[in-house]
Amino acid sequence: MPAQDSPKLRYEVVKDLVLSLIDSQKLSPGDRLPSSTELADLAGVSLISVRRALDELERIGRITRHQGVGTFVAETKILSEPARLGDLLTTLEQGDAGSKLTTELISLNVGLPGVTIAKTLRIAEGSPVWEVTRGRRLGGAPAIVEKAVLPLSLVPALDEKYLAGGGSLYKFLNENYGITDGYEEQYLEVSLPDSQASDWLELAKREMAVTVKGVSFSDDGVPFDCFQQTYPAHKFVFYVSGTDKHRVLSAPQTDNWSVKPLSNK
Repeated sequence: MPAQDSPKLRYEVVKDLVLSLIDSQKLSPGDRLPSSTELADLAGVSLISVRRALDELERIGRITRHQGVGTFVAETKILSEPARLGDLLTTLEQGDAGSKLTTELISLNVGLPGVTIAKTLRIAEGSPVWEVTRGRRLGGAPAIVEKAVLPLSLVPALDEKYLAGGGSLYKFLNENYGITDGYEEQYLEVSLPDSQASDWLELAKREMAVTVKGVSFSDDGVPFDCFQQTYPAHKFVFYVSGTDKHRVLSAPQTDNWSVKPLSNK
């Protein structure tokens, strides 16, 4: 006796309906979708099933809802591997031609490191460090806040104009001080950003952000940079790979990992 296809749950029917509407009508980010009542009528399900479907679609970043206004197609998330910062910037620069990447120098200061940074950079707590904070805008919208902490013992001077213009920090270090980025150690967390990053990224009060914190080491194993990159959590999708060369997951479609059942024979 042939196996029977497993029937879809009602909320899954609504999810498929919404995704089909987006694709078939070629809807763009910001376009309005049918109301919950209209979706219930189209799918022949209850409003409870519609709400669950919309919750799922909002969670994976396909739609956005505004109370009292409606449901809309969400902005496309930026897909990135949390690896070297330069790789991410290259990804952004080679993306949508209409989304120009620009840089702002938020602050450039000399200060004293805290215990953790001093220990990580293997310097005394009283040794001065540079703190460079820059913001990246994509298509005019704030996208990333970067912070780099560098010991003055390794980097006596920085070019403020060059950094403000979006110049590569690591290229500057290599050309002026012979420091090469050999490898990095880092971790990723989702948490509340500090007030500077939150304000610059224009996040809502208590809105979460993705933060990548790490340490860059020179070819001979000397730590020279404690870095931190903060992103709006709703705009980015991060993935990891076990190799330097991406094969299967070079461009995963995170919003549609569905499996169609086999046809009955």
